[in-house]
Amino acid sequence: MSFVKQYLEEAAAIVARLDVEAIDRLAELLAETRRRGGRLFILGVGGSAANASHAVNDFRKIAGMETYAPTDNVSELTARTNDDGWSTVFEAWLRTSRLNGDDAVLVLSVGGGSEEKNVSPNLVRALKHARSVGARVGGIVGRDGGFAATVADACVVVPVVNPAHTTPHTEAFQAVVWHLLVTDPRLKQAETKWESVR
Repeated sequence: MSFVKQYLEEAAAIVARLDVEAIDRLAELLAETRRRGGRLFILGVGGSAANASHAVNDFRKIAGMETYAPTDNVSELTARTNDDGWSTVFEAWLRTSRLNGDDAVLVLSVGGGSEEKNVSPNLVRALKHARSVGARVGGIVGRDGGFAATVADACVVVPVVNPAHTTPHTEAFQAVVWHLLVTDPRLKQAETKWESVR
């Protein structure tokens, strides 16, 4: 079998195994956050940071939610990293934004963070802060979901069908899931451009 065929078959297997109920819970969490007038903060590192930026656009423009990603402000991100350390950047950003119980944090991550392995400690600290102020926590993550899955109110874990392709599949399916969410009638408020052009 060619690599292209194998990779696409893996993607099809992931679609078939996605937890529909978990996605539904995440959609409802986000819809409830908007109904309360809460804000959405999307956290991601690496490729997931780029996904966070794209998702911010979609949640703001299509779903009408006040949404932010700390990684969109490279000056603040690098200043905080330089002055206080990488593990503090998201927690400090959320504190300055006065994250509260009306708000939600959405984590996009391959591993979901791990304190024990010192992987994405910035996500772990941010999520601990979110829980301490009563903010809701959602996630679209891979592998076993890591710390994010253990503390989330609603978490979609992208199934691992080939451990050698965990990262590319997880980051690709983050996009599939958030596009599904902003298209869900509970969240969608504005037409997307090409669908509105007759």
